Amino acid sequence: MNVEIAPGVSMPLLGLGTWEARGKTAEAAVARALEVGYRHIDTAHAYRNEAEVGRALAASGVPREEVFVTTKMWPDRSGRERQTIEQSLEALGLDRVDLWLIHWPPAGQARPDVWERFLEVQADGLARAVGVSNYSVAQLDELDQATGRLPAANQIEWSPALHDPETLAEHRRRRVQLEGYSPLKTVDLRNLRIAQIAEAHGVTPAQVVIRWHIEHEVVVIPKSTNAERIAENADVFGFSLTDDEVTALDELGSGARRD
Repeated sequence: MNVEIAPGVSMPLLGLGTWEARGKTAEAAVARALEVGYRHIDTAHAYRNEAEVGRALAASGVPREEVFVTTKMWPDRSGRERQTIEQSLEALGLDRVDLWLIHWPPAGQARPDVWERFLEVQADGLARAVGVSNYSVAQLDELDQATGRLPAANQIEWSPALHDPETLAEHRRRRVQLEGYSPLKTVDLRNLRIAQIAEAHGVTPAQVVIRWHIEHEVVVIPKSTNAERIAENADVFGFSLTDDEVTALDELGSGARRD
């Protein structure tokens, strides 16, 4: 299942996160993910694993056009955007990425000047789409007001425990794709409500949480380096949550605003 984040750019709702995965462990995780059907891999310049991600991609035999690759620029690289994307592409062994993100607001600021340079990189064909990570709705608007262009996506922490319908609605209103990271770290998988829903469907609590993101059409990138869990996390398309179950999980959220 995919969502369109920019004209002609289709992003799989499920991807593999690679934060804190290094060396051969990272390479093996990406290889396993591609083997079991993932077609979306998320990395970052700061993760120091782009080369391993690239090697796994090259060795997989999966055609490049079938895999959606995201990487990010750490904010202290502001002013060196072109150098950073070129370094990332060299490490990944690619001529372009599908999505390039500003990893955090530089010094906590929206920085439209940095966003302008991201748009230039996109225009030059080095990234099919560009976006941000850890930005507030107000910061998204600041970029839009300065440049007339909103990010294609905003990657933030997201899970049932962090669910905020207003934040989701504000992203939808702006047509900015919400993407959730740390979906399994930021929720208690032992929660009785999650456990009951998992039992009803004969799946694991982690699968319920991942499926909840998909029901909302929020891109989700669970991270794992365990071969069995990587496969399990991808096995979420054989069941659906009912409207009542989605609502019950939504209610785990604090509703804290993010702007």
